[in-house]
Amino acid sequence: MKQFEATLAWRRGSQPFLDQRYSRAHEWRFDGGTSVPASSSPLSVPVPMSDPACVDPEEALVAAASSCHMLFFLSLAAQRGLVVDEYFDHALGVLDTDRDGKLSMTRIVLRPRITWAGPAPDAAALMQIHHIAHEKCYIASSLKGEVVVEEAP
Repeated sequence: MKQFEATLAWRRGSQPFLDQRYSRAHEWRFDGGTSVPASSSPLSVPVPMSDPACVDPEEALVAAASSCHMLFFLSLAAQRGLVVDEYFDHALGVLDTDRDGKLSMTRIVLRPRITWAGPAPDAAALMQIHHIAHEKCYIASSLKGEVVVEEAP
């Protein structure tokens, strides 16, 4: 078993609290020393209680799914002798009501655009690599919503 940790820190300071108008800005801290400014999404809690300059949990979930898929994809490509020069993904998460009537991340669409150093795999081989990467991605496996990989435009 492997365990992963993150630390979250939020402080009220002198701001009122019971009126629900407190800042949702906080900080995520990770074991390597990286700190990330975080907040609720302005789509969920209006500004100024949310800070649009910060990463919100919904964006982080989409980024985690995209990153996990990419990391497995790169490893699989290397195993096949395929050299990737660039991997760019403009991923999209959809927050909607699920079958149980709960607000949920119902779909994540990954749209990777890959630049190859040599010959690119044919469409079938590319789809196979994406399929295996998706199967290996434990972030996608952990989600009850659908995670989809599409070709980038």
